Amino acid sequence: MRVLVTGFEPFGEEKINPSWEAVKELPEEISKAEIVKHELPVSFKKVKEILPNLIDEVKPDIIILTGQAGGRTNITVERVAVNVMDSKKEDNDGYKPEDEPIYENAPAAYFATIPVKRIVKALRENKIPAMVSNTAGTYVCNTAMYVALHHIAVNNLNAKAGFIHVPYIPEQVLEKAQPSMSLEMIRKAIEIAVRESLL
Repeated sequence: MRVLVTGFEPFGEEKINPSWEAVKELPEEISKAEIVKHELPVSFKKVKEILPNLIDEVKPDIIILTGQAGGRTNITVERVAVNVMDSKKEDNDGYKPEDEPIYENAPAAYFATIPVKRIVKALRENKIPAMVSNTAGTYVCNTAMYVALHHIAVNNLNAKAGFIHVPYIPEQVLEKAQPSMSLEMIRKAIEIAVRESLL
């Protein structure tokens, strides 16, 4: 078994992105499955180019994408990806789409195929605050989730995929009144999500 786990590069005014920082710390193997880690750019267009090729290259059984959701208080396992790119802020390439479909003539949405509720239950059992989220937003995180699920669907691949949003880590909120979670807890949460998805 092979699991592709991704995080994102920093964006906005942040110097780090806790999603990639946590993914980097994952072991090379979880429950006898090989873990392949990759950092994605915060770019609508590049994610659409890179992610399908990455999936074809790695040939993973499971894909777990992760991203930062500053302001969220817990680990949120996303249920739905929607076919739209819409942003009030530019991505790292200076691109700011408005009401654009990710793919023309494609489904309006895809549901995650990893066990969303089971992951949340396992996280809570391990004393990690977690909940199901019904919106991955309309920024690059949602685009990545949609692209992965669409690529699996149209190519009839035997793979499960989903997205997990993580909060800021403490060093990002030293001067702002925002919730945070330790990097180690985030790393542990992603590892648990991988284990549950392998069952």
